[in-house]
Amino acid sequence: MSSDTKSIDFQTLSKIRTFQKNESEARSYCRSFPTLFVKAKGSVMTDMNGVEYLDFLSGAGSLNYGHNDPEMKSALLDYIADDGIGHSLDMHSAAKAKFIDVFNRHILKPRGMQYRMQFTGPTGTNSVEAAIKLARKITGRKQIIAFTNGFHGVTQGALACTANSHHRGPSMATLCGVDRYPYDGYMGEGVDTTEYLEKMLTDKSSGQDAPAAVLVEGVQGEGGLNPASMKWLKNLAKVTRKAGAMLILDEIQAGVGRAGSFFSFEEAGIEPDMICLSKSLSGMGLPLAVTLIRPDLDFWKPGEHNGTFRGNCHAFITAAASIEKYWSNPAFERGIAQRAEVVNNSLGSILKANDNVAVRLKGRGMMQGVEMASGALADEVVAECFKNKLIIETCGNEGQVVKVFAALNIELEDLKRGLTILEKAVAKVSAQAQKSNKDSKVKA
Repeated sequence: MSSDTKSIDFQTLSKIRTFQKNESEARSYCRSFPTLFVKAKGSVMTDMNGVEYLDFLSGAGSLNYGHNDPEMKSALLDYIADDGIGHSLDMHSAAKAKFIDVFNRHILKPRGMQYRMQFTGPTGTNSVEAAIKLARKITGRKQIIAFTNGFHGVTQGALACTANSHHRGPSMATLCGVDRYPYDGYMGEGVDTTEYLEKMLTDKSSGQDAPAAVLVEGVQGEGGLNPASMKWLKNLAKVTRKAGAMLILDEIQAGVGRAGSFFSFEEAGIEPDMICLSKSLSGMGLPLAVTLIRPDLDFWKPGEHNGTFRGNCHAFITAAASIEKYWSNPAFERGIAQRAEVVNNSLGSILKANDNVAVRLKGRGMMQGVEMASGALADEVVAECFKNKLIIETCGNEGQVVKVFAALNIELEDLKRGLTILEKAVAKVSAQAQKSNKDSKVKA
């Protein structure tokens, strides 16, 4: 019996063996959570035995409003019942028209932003591919500048921009056309890495070719919850503009409120040339990706970049419903801040009480976590949380950061209950580590 199926009942095990027999070894999350889920509501997932689990993973950030939001579900069911168009390529549809209108009224206009919307293939990596391809078309240049610990997807162009060797290695192809620079904080506190970038871009003997674009996340999610300061983002925008390159903000995970505001870079007051959105854009976990393009940079010719599934009308319906429900009311953003403070305080207490295994706090908004001394310790925390009915996962270059990705609208009672489970799990792992160290010293 494999390690991910120990201590579960026979009925569940027999169901899980179906996946083990037929599904690719590429599966990952299910290894941490060996049960079969049958339904979900809000921040609770229920398995086939009726056991309820608090969800602090939120579909890796694709369920920012929790599971099966009633307004979104109702809007979608009504649309389907009325024989609304499900698939429309890029033909005009009422569902797309509504989304465009709602997104403009509640997201772009209140922020003084003007962008064209390119509906790409259905996932985040498709949005990134479109952005870097357009940047190369506009500038006539090849190189893309990306950053340490960045994650942008696993299709070939986006993978070249992704830093982690775990994702890059299996490609076995030449992942070219990308130069990598240190992200904010990578060289330690007090080092502004945009100064290094600027020097390389302005020195004709640096060996750095003029880039087509600079691709960056406002908060690195998979890379370990690394937040860029607003000063650093502002400086990066200036350096990029000076180099005649396109600034592309990858907001796939940090956007749609996860970092606190709808866009993670809002406080910096910058104007990216392109913005990549996906994950929680549909509001309900339905595939939807958009590349926002400054109107003067929309250089595409008809059909020059396309995809069969760029017209997911069901996702347009739920996306419009989610924006109307949540982002039309300023109180929602204040609620995110309130919950983020609860998370921060709890993680601070965990760090203080368990400094033998917990290293530091990471992240911003509702994408925060605690960095453990190793990926193995982080895995132990995740396993202990699951035993106590909490779904939580890790990120970081060694999987060492336990990340809290609760829904942005999670009930405070549920949030605190989940954080208590996490606190107890870290404390247990900490106690076991201390005991192990004492035993090792005795044997020595």
